[in-house]
Amino acid sequence: MNPNYLFVAARARHQCEYCCAPEVIFNLAFEVEHIIPLAKGGVNELQNLALACRICNLRKSDFIDGIDTATQEQVRLFNPRLDTWEEHFVFNRESYQIQGRTPIGRATVERLRMNTPEQITARSLWVALGIFGNE
Repeated sequence: MNPNYLFVAARARHQCEYCCAPEVIFNLAFEVEHIIPLAKGGVNELQNLALACRICNLRKSDFIDGIDTATQEQVRLFNPRLDTWEEHFVFNRESYQIQGRTPIGRATVERLRMNTPEQITARSLWVALGIFGNE
């Protein structure tokens, strides 16, 4: 386990800092990921670490930018240490989708493919259990 896991997980309230998936429902610990990858000049320090579910970490990979689906412009991805989730995303309680509010939000939703049928089904179950979308 990453030596920074306990601090990073507590700071994130044991939720994926990208899609807000609740760690409590998974049978494995979420991953400590480098927001800016080491290979792209990132540092191995707390301000560059985020808690990510396995799927968000895999899909983010070493990307630091994506395409805004509204403008087709290249923009940086959401950075949990610099950005506020609520500024860039909204959770639609009817469709169970995470929607981008800003270019950064839209590019991140697209790059991380946050609204697959499996994720939508999972969110609907998490809402029913009262462990998602209560903020």
